[in-house]
Amino acid sequence: MQPDRRDLLKHLALGSAALLTLPLHAASARPAVIRIGVAQQGIGNPPAFSGSSAAVANAKGWLEDEFKADGIKVEWLFFKGAGPAVNEALTNQQLDFAFQGDLPAIVARAAGLKTKLVLATGVRSNIYLAVPPDSPIQSVKDLRGKRVAIFKGTNAQLPINRVLEANGLQERDLRSINLDQATTLAALSTKDIDAAFGNINLLRLRDKNAARIVYSSKGGSPIFTTQSHVLVTEQFAQQYPDITARAVKTFVKAAKWASDEVNREEVLRLWARAGTPYEHWREDYDGQPLRVRINPNFDPFLLARYKDSVEQAYRLKLSRARFDVDQWVDQSYLRTALKELNLENYWPVFQPNGKILGT
Repeated sequence: MQPDRRDLLKHLALGSAALLTLPLHAASARPAVIRIGVAQQGIGNPPAFSGSSAAVANAKGWLEDEFKADGIKVEWLFFKGAGPAVNEALTNQQLDFAFQGDLPAIVARAAGLKTKLVLATGVRSNIYLAVPPDSPIQSVKDLRGKRVAIFKGTNAQLPINRVLEANGLQERDLRSINLDQATTLAALSTKDIDAAFGNINLLRLRDKNAARIVYSSKGGSPIFTTQSHVLVTEQFAQQYPDITARAVKTFVKAAKWASDEVNREEVLRLWARAGTPYEHWREDYDGQPLRVRINPNFDPFLLARYKDSVEQAYRLKLSRARFDVDQWVDQSYLRTALKELNLENYWPVFQPNGKILGT
């Protein structure tokens, strides 16, 4: 039986289309460059950052090594404006991955930015409250009506609000001023502000007798610490799932190396290259196993923190909407990496209350 002429032309057309698309699909199997945004200012040449296993991967050049044979370039882009500046770059499709804190990523997701969280990095980081040496302020409770610096829009804002609420205050009870880290240090030194919430960098002023630390989350409840992650855009993950998987696996390898106590000194000194003295990192991490804070897992504790942060950000009118964190976190790449590297039981698993599972 002779085939219908229209059917023949249809099959020829489909065949020609398939042939035409093959080179395009082959060409798109690998990106020319992987662009990673960092919600910190890069320090030095080449620029470096600190406080996470992602920073270790950057310092060691492990992502560059992973993709070198493929001819794929890795670009690290640093943002002085922290999380909000990273969000702008993601919105403008200028990034594929990002190292960022919970609040800015929540704000972006609630506004419709399509991202997936693929692993944790830099979790349970401490916050500090510093005041001038001669200040009458002795505790968080004394901040009512005071001029207090808070770097708003970053992952410190929500735990700072939790600290305030635990002490009978809300952010509106303060004369809060939005300042970045460098400006905060300068303003506190000149006493243009009465107090400042911040991170480990406030210890610099303490050591110069230019400030007193009146509060630290160190040793207290982990709900008052800051959380960070690596995310990928949905577009990149859908277009390059294998590349995404390899990137996540490389980050997990970095987390494994960085959380090994044998490497503690080297890790802290690597971070010190980004400007924060080694002695301060040693003090901040003293008494804590590396595996607690350099942990890539979205365990029940971290998932609970992100869910609570989504609710808190919406309640404080910092984000537009609530959304399902379980749908936002994509653990498929992480679980595959952990299985392939035989690391499924390497890191401790924490319950929502912050205690190790089983205790």
